[in-house]
Amino acid sequence: MRQIQVARVTQAVKEAAIAANYDPGADLLAALARGEQEEESLSGKEIFRQLLENARIASKERIPMCQDCGLAVVFVELGQEVHLVGGPLEEAIQEGVRQGYGEGYLRKSLCHPLTRANTGDNTPAVIYTEVVPGDRLKLTVVPKGGGSENMSRLYMLRPAEGWAGIKEKVVATVREAGANPCPPIIVGVGIGGTFERAALLAKKALLRHIGEPHPDPELAILERELLKAVNDLGIGPAGLGGRVTALAVHLLMQPSHIASLPVAVNIQCHASRHKEVVL
Repeated sequence: MRQIQVARVTQAVKEAAIAANYDPGADLLAALARGEQEEESLSGKEIFRQLLENARIASKERIPMCQDCGLAVVFVELGQEVHLVGGPLEEAIQEGVRQGYGEGYLRKSLCHPLTRANTGDNTPAVIYTEVVPGDRLKLTVVPKGGGSENMSRLYMLRPAEGWAGIKEKVVATVREAGANPCPPIIVGVGIGGTFERAALLAKKALLRHIGEPHPDPELAILERELLKAVNDLGIGPAGLGGRVTALAVHLLMQPSHIASLPVAVNIQCHASRHKEVVL
């Protein structure tokens, strides 16, 4: 049994929250560069150049790449051979978010749903914990912006609607979103499970490196089909028209009840931020 002090968890989450907002991932930079090459409209190409310049400035000047520093979502993979000592895991994660958003001068966007009173420290974070084999603890910190989250949708389709129904809902969701989620976007699609599981699958799908195909060749084909259909909408960068509305569509799927076909669409804006730490 391997011991890990929860103080290390707090430090790791703090650093990841700051880094996610300051340092664009290599996959995002590569996707934006590809988008500039593939985009046909002059305005769209200019938007891609500005996004790349914005990312460069954020990293060099140590400032957030987007003024919406997001609600912190933390995915935890806890090895079953790990023994955490020094306090509760969830409290350690919340403290890391609290410190990161304070010390990193990140905008604190969480508020009471009804009174709209700000919590003051961007907590509580949303935490998903999965127990896995091994003696490692993996933490993935995902600052999720409000604009793209607002454009996300969950559908309970009739099983007979099948792939055609799924595709129609994904495309309709992006069409309805238009310019609101700050395209170019990344589209996470969760299929199957239950009402809540489909939504979680859609969000987890966004963790994959942008444009990396699904390891299952059949699902990779479906992802390409969805990406083409989404980009054929012509919404384009910043909603000003063009070929590249989405940089990628990522899909996760699992079995569902014979009476159900849950489908979730979680949209991510061009400020696709996540940092992973392994302890």
